Amino acid sequence: MAKPQGTKGRDNGADGVTRDLASRIASAKRSRAAEDNRALANGSHDTSGMARGMRIGTEFVAAIVIGSILGYLIDLGLGTSPQGLLIMFMMGFAAGILNVTRAVAELNAASPPLPGPKPDAEDDKRIEH
Repeated sequence: MAKPQGTKGRDNGADGVTRDLASRIASAKRSRAAEDNRALANGSHDTSGMARGMRIGTEFVAAIVIGSILGYLIDLGLGTSPQGLLIMFMMGFAAGILNVTRAVAELNAASPPLPGPKPDAEDDKRIEH
């Protein structure tokens, strides 16, 4: 019996390998989709580095700007020249630092740990000596 025209150079072994490869690819896609669904169900939102940087920078600048505006308004209301502005600027700066440390701690707690080797007792002994 003659082979169909589209399969001239192939043998049955190649068809089996192709089917096996296709089934492994489909299995990997299914497991990847299941992992993605599980991550969405857990509520873990993986933000990009750019988004993290923008959030942290915005929180820092906003605290300084709000402190400066409040200091300027205090100066206008009380008639003090730069004292209110300087004091509230420094308080805004301190609040910005506090906000940044809180945001970084929150983002670090939400992100999964990086894969890698775990230190063991032998590593601790080598470091001590």
